[in-house]
Amino acid sequence: MRIPITNAGVLGKVVRASRKAQKLRQDDAAGSIGVSENFLGKVEKGSESVQWGKLFQVLEGLGIRVMVDVPEEVAAWIKESENAKDRV
Repeated sequence: MRIPITNAGVLGKVVRASRKAQKLRQDDAAGSIGVSENFLGKVEKGSESVQWGKLFQVLEGLGIRVMVDVPEEVAAWIKESENAKDRV
């Protein structure tokens, strides 16, 4: 299911719902993912000042995939720049 993420609070609710759906306590989930319970709590509360690397660690650990819907011209620019790197 696709859920529009408009702010940290929405992402926090998704993280919490994912953990709860897996019947994981916050401390158990944090331990198995490799982050502190405090950090996971901040993510679930929608804190806007979390470390990106750890955030993606939490998302991956809970099976949450992140995709970005970009305009076609942005996708074309990214593809073009990747192709240019391959030629070097």
